[in-house]
Amino acid sequence: MNEDQVSLENQTNPVSPEASDVPAVTPEESPQPTDAVLGEPSGEQSEDPGIGAGTETEGGPLEQEKSSEEIIAILQKDLASHRQELAEQSEQLDSIKKRYVALAAEFDNFRKRTQREKEEQAKLIKGRTITELLPVVDNFERARTQIKPNSDGENQIHKSYQGVYKNLVDSLKGLGVAPMRPEGKPFDPKYHEAMLREPTAEYPEDTVIEELVRGYLLDDIVLRHSMVKVAVAPEEGAEVVNGEAGANP
Repeated sequence: MNEDQVSLENQTNPVSPEASDVPAVTPEESPQPTDAVLGEPSGEQSEDPGIGAGTETEGGPLEQEKSSEEIIAILQKDLASHRQELAEQSEQLDSIKKRYVALAAEFDNFRKRTQREKEEQAKLIKGRTITELLPVVDNFERARTQIKPNSDGENQIHKSYQGVYKNLVDSLKGLGVAPMRPEGKPFDPKYHEAMLREPTAEYPEDTVIEELVRGYLLDDIVLRHSMVKVAVAPEEGAEVVNGEAGANP
């Protein structure tokens, strides 16, 4: 570009000295419209306690209080329901406990009754078996008192069967068998059977004088009653001689 063209452009677009001193403004540096110009409330205006404060003060706490009461009512209803269920379960538990105690007592009574019946049955069977052996014991006792060995051979035989008799008696004792010893005791029909009555002043009336046939007990069960002779009071005017009553002349 030559000097003539430059001078021509300056004449066409003259620039005043003031304008040349004003700095150029870029688009980034151009002023932005403020909130007041746009008509929008600024941040400080939104925080003004006078604007919208009435709605939060009147509506919010009431709704919160109402929702809290509803929650409390629901919880109370659930609590009452759980209490009722707990009471029903407690009643069922008490009923089950009572039934358990009753069944336990019934079973214990059944066990004791069964055990007692079993023992009584075993004792009864044992008593019947032993009763069948008592005549054998009687025969041994008669032989012991009546047989008198006169020679060494007879004495040897006597000792041998006496040994058998002793073994038999020891076995019976091991089973709980015990002989009665009624001499000198009051007559008791539970254990004694009176075969003879003898008037005498030597013994009190109804006293056992002599045992004729020995009786036996199995613990507290009578296997065989003792056959005895019982003393009675002599009649008036009768004289007792050698245990027998006689009339005075």
